[in-house]
Amino acid sequence: MATNITWHPSLSRSERAAYRGQRGLTLWFTGLSASGKSTVAVALEQHLLHLGVAAYRLDGDNVRFGLNKDLGFSDGDRAENIRRVAEVARLFADAAVVAIASFISPFRADRELARALHASHEHDADGPLPFVEVFVDVPLAVAEARDPKGLYRRARAGEVKHFTGIDSPYEPPENPDIVLRTDQASVEDCVAQVVRWLEDRGLIPAGKTPVADVPPAP
Repeated sequence: MATNITWHPSLSRSERAAYRGQRGLTLWFTGLSASGKSTVAVALEQHLLHLGVAAYRLDGDNVRFGLNKDLGFSDGDRAENIRRVAEVARLFADAAVVAIASFISPFRADRELARALHASHEHDADGPLPFVEVFVDVPLAVAEARDPKGLYRRARAGEVKHFTGIDSPYEPPENPDIVLRTDQASVEDCVAQVVRWLEDRGLIPAGKTPVADVPPAP
């Protein structure tokens, strides 16, 4: 760890929130591959933006094309993957943006580290950042039957090693803030469930009028 560094103060989180007119927070989607995390996260991001709520989605596959392209899928690399993403999500939340992180994040310890990074920071004077754990809960059989990328099939054939749910464990959340059953509810209903939860707790403004639809790019 570098020691010859100095923290440079900027606007406070409360000032950023006042300027933007919303609070920042992190929604952390966790669940098996093919549980529906990304599908719901994409729809949720679109819906929040439609409501005029600044939001940005961090996707498990997408960050491995850039930020985490040097990481594999060993336990150590998975932990570092989640640590880096949690730090990025915290920066978004600190900037008064709703960060939507969609990651298998199979280990409880890694998810608790992500929560802890939001709970306190030596340079934050505004208290902890909201961290909302969203468990996208479907049975393994359902996720494996979906298998949109063919990864379960390849894992069963031994072509993919350390695959969560097959030869690497998934540790479900013990006390998630929100549980989504994508095998029992539509994507739209799951999005509405998350939005209601946030509105009920004052984390996003309730009853916002949707902004005009953005026309498609030419």
